[in-house]
Amino acid sequence: MQSTVEKRSDRKHRQIMQAATKAFVAEGYDGTSMDEIAAKASVSKQTIYKHFSDKDHLFTEIVLATTQQVDHVVGLVANTLNDSEDIAHDLGRLGRTFVEVLMAEELLQIRRLVIANADRMPDLGRSWYEQGFGRILAMLASCFRTLAEKKLLTIEDPLLAANHFASMLLWIPMNEAMFTANNTPRTKAELDRLATAAVRAFLAAYGARP
Repeated sequence: MQSTVEKRSDRKHRQIMQAATKAFVAEGYDGTSMDEIAAKASVSKQTIYKHFSDKDHLFTEIVLATTQQVDHVVGLVANTLNDSEDIAHDLGRLGRTFVEVLMAEELLQIRRLVIANADRMPDLGRSWYEQGFGRILAMLASCFRTLAEKKLLTIEDPLLAANHFASMLLWIPMNEAMFTANNTPRTKAELDRLATAAVRAFLAAYGARP
């Protein structure tokens, strides 16, 4: 019986999260009410308050839940680069997947919401960055340091190099998505082409010297 209740509670929790995400994305934080979320989730407002103390708490959980998707990227970075012997090939594969994951529609929508509410909720923005993109940069820096020690890259500041790598990959498509509100500003083929060019430019700057 207890298990059934817990499953029902989990289902309601997920229902509320999904409805609230759609509402926040469509209406923004200020334009979304708990009454609207309750209607979209087909639950009472009282049920929402059993799961979330207030709208801030609900919004925070929705934002931070997306950082779980970063686990895949962090693992991908480590698995691709730690034992790399063909740095051009492996960086290229990593770059294409990196762009594909971070340009996913849900992440773009959440990114806009975080930016729009950064003044109101600076701690949330900082946590989202540190638990998400910050972790990716830290793992990239660690791998670049190892590759530099193996003489496969020429790097003095691994964290700066990690930022350069990520920036070269994301600057064009991410800015297009943020400024145009278009969640698919580039096709997959175009994203792959941009990633390939970014990796080539990165290796021109940081590749092993003869």
